[in-house]
Order: sequence, then structure tokens, then C-alpha cells
Amino acid sequence: MSEISVEIAGNVAVVTLDRPPVNALTLALYEELADTFETLGARDDLGCVILTARGERAFCAGLDLHEFLAAKVEDDPARAVIVRRLFKTVRTCAIPVIAAVNGPALGAGCVLASVCDIRLASDKATFSLPEINVGRCGGTAHMGRHLPQGLLRRMTFTGQPISAQEAWRVGFVQEVTTPAELMSTATALAETIAAKAPLGLRLGKESLNRVEFMQVEEGYELEQTYSIKLMTTEDAREATRAVVEKRAPVFKGR
Repeated sequence: MSEISVEIAGNVAVVTLDRPPVNALTLALYEELADTFETLGARDDLGCVILTARGERAFCAGLDLHEFLAAKVEDDPARAVIVRRLFKTVRTCAIPVIAAVNGPALGAGCVLASVCDIRLASDKATFSLPEINVGRCGGTAHMGRHLPQGLLRRMTFTGQPISAQEAWRVGFVQEVTTPAELMSTATALAETIAAKAPLGLRLGKESLNRVEFMQVEEGYELEQTYSIKLMTTEDAREATRAVVEKRAPVFKGR
């Protein structure tokens, strides 16, 4: 039985973790999630994905510790490849991904939220890197894209969580809502994003990912190549015409 569900409404997909009680990640679930995001990103009828979780106890409690204890140390390198694949697949998914974090996001769950493009959180959400409490380390390469070094190191060395409000204050979370409003807020944002030109979203995200760690001038030069490529599409011309004619654009994905 699948431990995730995928629902599609219009051009927005909702991927929901559903592994009670705390949505902990097994290797099988890592692989299923990666496969799911690869499939969704390859579809030309979608413009945005929301990643969320079922239940009230946690968004994702990270690695399943029961499976981890049963694993052999010599299996760690192969397991690490599977874990890295999920995070890379979400971060490089061809379309924007919104994390709707409904509760605590621990360890790998925190990293999973970090590789999404945008993070919305309920006021019951927390974010932590508790690996030090179970003899592990990790997640800081991804989290370091978003957090100041002092905060990142405090989280890493203490294992203590930060609240949704603190995550918002430092820019990791883009909006904090009540639990009841989380999914409606995420859906409204996803629909706004998905209404944009399909090729613009895909080229824009690819450009953002490629220039993120480049020097400014080099990055801007690369970004311009994406803009030039986009301007050769029918949708780009349609977008300009729609603005001039004060009407909604009709995109064709070409």
C-alpha cells in the first residue's frame, strides 16, 4: 500500500505523506517520493506541486529510526545515495514545489522542506536538525542555503527546534498560517503560480537553480540566455500581447 497520495486539480498536484504516526521516511518511501516528483515534473499539464503531510503529530519526523537500527553500517553508502536522490529530485523538479508544513519537521523532514522552492507553515510547525541526538550529522548543506551560520550551528549542535515564527523571521518560511488555513493558502499560491506560462516556470526554475551559487555577473549572463530562449516561444509573445491588450493570457506551452 502506498504511503503517499497524489491528487491533481487543474494544473496543481498535491503530494501528501501518509505514514502514521509521524510520517517517518523509510528507504522505500524515499524512493517512492523521488519517483513521484520525477513523474510530476515530466508532465506538461502541471504548473506547481504542493508537498504536505497527513495527521497532526508531524510533517515528517525524518529517517525511520527502527529501520536505521536494523541496517548494517556497511550499507550506509548505498542508503545515502537513495536519500540524496530524493532531495535532488525535489530541488530540481521541473516545476515549482511548495512545502505546506503542518507540524514538526525533523532531520530529513526539515531538509525535505528546505529543497522545496517555497515554504508555508502552520503556527504548529517547528524545524529541527536532531541528528546529533542519534549519532548522526547531516542536512546542513541544504539548510545552509537558507539559514545564517550561527543559527544553523546552534540547531546542529543542540538538536533543538526553531518555531515557525523564527523560521519566518530569518526567511526560511515565507508565510505562517493557522493549521486550518494552511492548505487553502498553499493552494491559492500554487494556483497563482500554475497560471503563469508553463515554459516560463520551467525555464525560470532551471535558471534559478543554476545561478544560485554563481558569481553575480556570471550568473546574470547565464540567466539572460534563459530569457533569450524564452522570448523565442509563442507563450512569451502571448504574455506580452495579453498585458498590452489588458486581458488574461492563453498559454499553449510552446
